[in-house]
Amino acid sequence: MKWLKQDSGNFEDRRGMSGGGKALLGGGAIGIIVLLLNMFGGETGQTIGNIIEQTQGTQTEEQTQTRELTAEEKELGDFSESVFVYNTKTWTTIFDENNMTFEEPGMVIFDDGVETACGSATSASGPFYCPGDKKIYMDLRFFEELKSRFGAQGGDFAIAYVIAHEMGHHIQKLMGTSDKVRQLQSERSETEANKLSVCLELQADFYAGVWAHYNKELLEAGDIEEALSAANAVGDDAIQSKMQGHVNQESFTHGSSKQRIEWFKKGYNSGDIRQGDTFSALLD
Repeated sequence: MKWLKQDSGNFEDRRGMSGGGKALLGGGAIGIIVLLLNMFGGETGQTIGNIIEQTQGTQTEEQTQTRELTAEEKELGDFSESVFVYNTKTWTTIFDENNMTFEEPGMVIFDDGVETACGSATSASGPFYCPGDKKIYMDLRFFEELKSRFGAQGGDFAIAYVIAHEMGHHIQKLMGTSDKVRQLQSERSETEANKLSVCLELQADFYAGVWAHYNKELLEAGDIEEALSAANAVGDDAIQSKMQGHVNQESFTHGSSKQRIEWFKKGYNSGDIRQGDTFSALLD
């Protein structure tokens, strides 16, 4: 991906910092729960967002620098911040085009554990969006795991895809979509709640594709393939097959590899947010 350093006052690099390690659920339990939801498709019928939103509360500790970041880590941080800025600029434009007001989120990159308005999380949580403080949280070492354990191609655009996906959840928050889905989930069976979660996640993939559509001038050969490889690796069927040896479609919370690829491509090819109604497409 072609990129030039972009700076944002809403981006925080907490890597190499100590402090802020107490888990609201005790012993990093939220990270374990979220990891299981990621790996096994959410047997409780709740998505990461449900778990996090139900652990509302904040704790803060003074953080201190404990190690110097390597040159490679610094460059990766600069890249992540720049992609974050490219996302905020794109969505500001899209919202303006549709007579809406865009509220810029925040983004935090961290090592090991982090405190959020949604509670504590560990690296095992994977990248996530916290609706309580409207921030994206990410341990960048997640992408090494994605490549080594789940067979994704890797590359910088895999990171860009995930950042854009999490930004998609922020868009859903601003549009009221995620709040409506949480309410509906509380009224439905586990199976129906899981289907709603899949719709929400696939729509975030669609929005990631829309962002890529608006930034084609930044793309290099192989970038879209990197995004599709990442989308394939994090499909519920791919993860369940890898982790438990069989697939249970009723427990899907994020969508199959095929679905994730298709909705990202639809967003990328159309660039039209009006074509991202995953709910009508999947629930009818």
